[in-house]
Amino acid sequence: MSGTLFEDQAPRPLADRLRPRRLEEVVGQEHLLAPEGPVGRQVKARRLTSMILWGPPGCGKTTIARLLAQSTDLHFEPLSAVFSGVADLRKVFEAAKARRAMGQGTLLFIDEIHRFNRSQQDGFLPYVEDGTVTLVGATTENPSFELNAALLSRAQVFVLNRLDEAALEKLLQRAEAETGRPLPLDEDARLALKAMADGDGRYCLNLCEELFQLPDGTALDTTGLTAAVQRRMPLYDKAQEGHYNLISALHKSLRGSDTDAALYWFARMLAGGEDPRYIARRLCRFAVEDVGLADPQALTQAIAAWEAYERLGSPEGDLAIAQLVIYLGTAPKSNAAYKAHGAALRAARETGSLMPPMHILNAPTKLMKQLGYGHGYAYDHDTADGFSGQNYFPDGMERQVFYNPVERGFEREIRKRLDYWARLRTERQGQG
Repeated sequence: MSGTLFEDQAPRPLADRLRPRRLEEVVGQEHLLAPEGPVGRQVKARRLTSMILWGPPGCGKTTIARLLAQSTDLHFEPLSAVFSGVADLRKVFEAAKARRAMGQGTLLFIDEIHRFNRSQQDGFLPYVEDGTVTLVGATTENPSFELNAALLSRAQVFVLNRLDEAALEKLLQRAEAETGRPLPLDEDARLALKAMADGDGRYCLNLCEELFQLPDGTALDTTGLTAAVQRRMPLYDKAQEGHYNLISALHKSLRGSDTDAALYWFARMLAGGEDPRYIARRLCRFAVEDVGLADPQALTQAIAAWEAYERLGSPEGDLAIAQLVIYLGTAPKSNAAYKAHGAALRAARETGSLMPPMHILNAPTKLMKQLGYGHGYAYDHDTADGFSGQNYFPDGMERQVFYNPVERGFEREIRKRLDYWARLRTERQGQG
């Protein structure tokens, strides 16, 4: 009894006091919760399907699940995958069966559902299928990677938005109304506060709570705000989807020759704590895959920047990689070598073990000479143009073109050479 006697008098965090009491009060997720949205329609019909709520921290996943139960008269049963195991699930399912026998359904909310292993996820399936529970799982990770296919086939995945500036402004106004005082910020600092929140509504309200503790009469500009509250690290998990999203953004910005965007994504990765060596390795790959021989110096620059970072470390060595980002972003682009490599591999697999033509085989023994090894070989340096035009593909295999240089950068010059040799080859093979 003593645990609840003074519960109403205990101080509650601002984020808890401002927790929405109705679905209409949830900000930033109108695409799902509006009357014509996919979740809004289910609430209106009072028939919820099992679902996975996928979104960043502080976007309202837990609140939405609780309000869905409230709006459809389901018993709300929350569990955290971090603190719960099989025994906890058994208790929940037994209680849900008893409740169902009495005519009431159960909404089982599992926070961080991706933390359950595959066999635990499989354990939900019978109870989801027979309607014992309506499952609402919350995750910050891509369900495609983290959840069983069988579970995903029985639950709809809804993507929640990171809270934008308009949604965060609504939270600021609610915080000011709740406390009866304005935030001690000028206009620029107010914008900076919303940027610091980085789309996380809970974190935004926690920042507000810190600011409301400041003495009356305080007025902060952006510099004062930064000094008054702790800036959070950007959301970035080097082992999860954020890592792959940002390296993909960097790679594709470079491929699109948008140097400024590439510098931004590079900076975002550094700010998130990414190892610059990983970025240098990926940029080295980009130099050969997407620049190639359109600029033969790209690979040299990539190796040099990588080595410079290894010698200097951070933060000085970061500049070498930034310089490489600029070089690659502004370089002419070609994937001709990349495509040539792939085409040659496919041809090699398809043609099996064809022997080289006899005239280009060495003949170190008398027997091999008698068998025709090396017979008829023309030494290219002894020809007038340094080019014999002989066939170097296997006998019986038609000549193939794997490498098609583009009309950009240095490959324009390579194209001229290849065209010149192709003309000579045609002439000399015709003469033969």
